[in-house]
Amino acid sequence: MSEVNFFVPKGPFYLNELSDELSNQKNKLKISDIKTLDIATKNHITFFSSPRYISFAKKTKAAACITTKNLEQHLPKECIKIVVKNVLFSTAKISEKFYPEAHLDYPDKSLVDSNKISSKFNSVTFGKNIFVGNQVKIGSKTLIGSNTVIEHDVQIGKNCLIGSNVTIRNSIIGNDVVIQDGCKIGIKGFGFIPLKDKNLRFPHIGRVVLKDGVELGANCTIDRGSIGDTFIGENTFLDNQVHMAHNVKIGKNCMIAGQVGFAGSSTIGDNVSIGGQAGVSGHLKIGNNVRIGGGSGVVKDIPDNTTVMGYPAVPLKEFLKKKESDE
Repeated sequence: MSEVNFFVPKGPFYLNELSDELSNQKNKLKISDIKTLDIATKNHITFFSSPRYISFAKKTKAAACITTKNLEQHLPKECIKIVVKNVLFSTAKISEKFYPEAHLDYPDKSLVDSNKISSKFNSVTFGKNIFVGNQVKIGSKTLIGSNTVIEHDVQIGKNCLIGSNVTIRNSIIGNDVVIQDGCKIGIKGFGFIPLKDKNLRFPHIGRVVLKDGVELGANCTIDRGSIGDTFIGENTFLDNQVHMAHNVKIGKNCMIAGQVGFAGSSTIGDNVSIGGQAGVSGHLKIGNNVRIGGGSGVVKDIPDNTTVMGYPAVPLKEFLKKKESDE
């Protein structure tokens, strides 16, 4: 699988051209894109809004960073600090400058009926009424069900099974992946900056990456990343109607039961099991070998090798003790 970016940035722009807040910047540095702290380089601008990301901030290679007065001290000396009142608002406006069409999912005008291009795909089996966009790559022995849409530049590996009524955009999919009927993958996430008069949409320019052996149950919704990627590791299985918000990352060999919901930017370790209808709040870290009981509400980080239950989720022994006392 080759690397592909589904959105091409405008620019480059001088730093003082990126937003009204930066109009007083005298530095003539040209910025080519906006990236997360961990992958930004000398031609990029990044953002730093939470103490959770101090370790990334200290090592960032970004030329400039949007941040707050309290957090700027953690950035490298050579990084230009842009102190603002609302980091996410400023980040959204700058993202919009680079990617003016990424705040909505516009129809893919390159879609054509698979019957017209099936000869381009080696040993791929298509159902009925399937539409495929430009530059799509599909590996051999992959089966695709009826009424499915695969938009431009999507990559799908070998020996995959894609169900009916599936939509895939902005995604890189490995080998031996199973995607059941009705899944929506790579759609824009629920990213908004709440304002007094009108909510501001946050552009979503990231991707979805599904590694080898992933299985998605029917009607799962996997949002693409806002700036980075949404990610599912090897051999992880999701049951029906699981929702993953933007930038969520799930490790290897995980089992996620039906109707579990993940809020944005949480990280789930390897070998994690989560019971049905559990919810995981945003920007959390769930360790390796964690067990989360069905219906639980996770509102804080969970260390490795821990079993939790309840709302808010607590260690199982504590949950059972409280349950006994209540009875």
